[in-house]
Amino acid sequence: MDSFDVLVIGGGPAGYVAAIRAAQLGFSTACVDAFERNGKASLGGTCLNVGCIPSKAMLDSSEKFEMITHEAAEHGIQVDGARVDVSRMLSRKNSVVDKLTGGVAFLFKKNKVKSFFGLGRLVRQDGDGWIVDAAGTEVRAKHVIVATGSNPRELPLAPFGGHVVENSGALTFESVPGKLGVIGAGVIGLELGSVWRRLGAQVTVLEALPGFLMAADDAVAKEALKQFQKQGLEFHFGVGISKVEQDETGVSVTYTEKEQEVTARFDKLIVSIGRVPNTGGLGADAVGLALDERGFVKVDAHYRTNLPGIYAIGDVIGGAMLAHKAEEEGVALAEMIAGQAGHVNYDVIPWVIYTSPEIAWAGLTEKGAKEKGLQVKTGQFPFSANGRALGHGDPRGFVKVVADAQTDKLLGIHMVGGGVSELIGEVVAIMEFGGSSEDLARTVHAHPTLSEVVKEAALAADKRALHM
Repeated sequence: MDSFDVLVIGGGPAGYVAAIRAAQLGFSTACVDAFERNGKASLGGTCLNVGCIPSKAMLDSSEKFEMITHEAAEHGIQVDGARVDVSRMLSRKNSVVDKLTGGVAFLFKKNKVKSFFGLGRLVRQDGDGWIVDAAGTEVRAKHVIVATGSNPRELPLAPFGGHVVENSGALTFESVPGKLGVIGAGVIGLELGSVWRRLGAQVTVLEALPGFLMAADDAVAKEALKQFQKQGLEFHFGVGISKVEQDETGVSVTYTEKEQEVTARFDKLIVSIGRVPNTGGLGADAVGLALDERGFVKVDAHYRTNLPGIYAIGDVIGGAMLAHKAEEEGVALAEMIAGQAGHVNYDVIPWVIYTSPEIAWAGLTEKGAKEKGLQVKTGQFPFSANGRALGHGDPRGFVKVVADAQTDKLLGIHMVGGGVSELIGEVVAIMEFGGSSEDLARTVHAHPTLSEVVKEAALAADKRALHM
């Protein structure tokens, strides 16, 4: 029987990063993963295979088409007869995925992480370790890390299948739907809805909550909604779905909005109403692994479960279901097992929605800070006053800084606009070290760059913005 210091169950962002870091720290390490793509084993989990990476590839392709067909003329570029080749677009997306998933396999080989393909199941305790069924082969490990991720939440009225799809299905449409319905106005719904809207679909988004992006800063949510509606996305909030019926040609959705019953017809329906922990087949009941009422693995602040030597990280423990959060937990846990001081600062984890315009935030919203009893000051600066944004032809949106009115400590950063996914990192770094809006305002930013808007927003917190 093979024996390892660390065995990771799950090869997504939490699992593969934990395995690599454990191996770097000198542990004999293995990873068992059951993810398949196109009938073949594929490391990287949902993120690399059917989530973060392929969706961004499709977003980029659709944005290029939008630019060619709607924006190029403004730049003096005349393009006639542009058309979408969905098959070629999907092929490009798949090649990006292949490169990155193959990269994880290479990193495992480089770091001497042994890989098992198939289900990983907890079997029994063995002294100071555990016996795990790794894809049909029993192995022993002193430390077991559960990183099995999450699955799309299914709407009981609309089980996945046929014309009703989740994120992976929405990335494989063979042609552009004429009418596309999206249930859920969260990250996945907005991103995938945006892809197919730009390629020509008529997109309707149905959201149960009464407002748009209620986790984001109010000003950002308001601006983003305005921009999406200008693009042609149709939103309905506070709706209750009562019936979903599909036939050979499409899907009919009956919902109630403002006490009125409406039935809408779609060619395809994306259901994106959140995700649920993936613990099926793990053997949790057999070994007594504690789960909470929603099925997430219970852990303490050091990712320890109720069973000695078994830990859990990533989506399967709940919290922000973000790949970068999961990766940081993987690093932190491996270092804790090695006796080091692994740590994740959950207060400054960035959130990004890769629509056009992009949306990004970290820390407290203005409303959230006030609800905590803090006195705040804010600074806001628009991209319409930035030379680089005007040169790009994309002056939409703004950057907003939230700081403590008494100490000037940065409490939150909120952005909507082109490229903000790349701008938020510097502010998160300053927040990580307890920096102030003055620190951000005094940092020299190259000119002309979009990042100058971040500096100006920090200056605006003290009412001394230079270019507005």
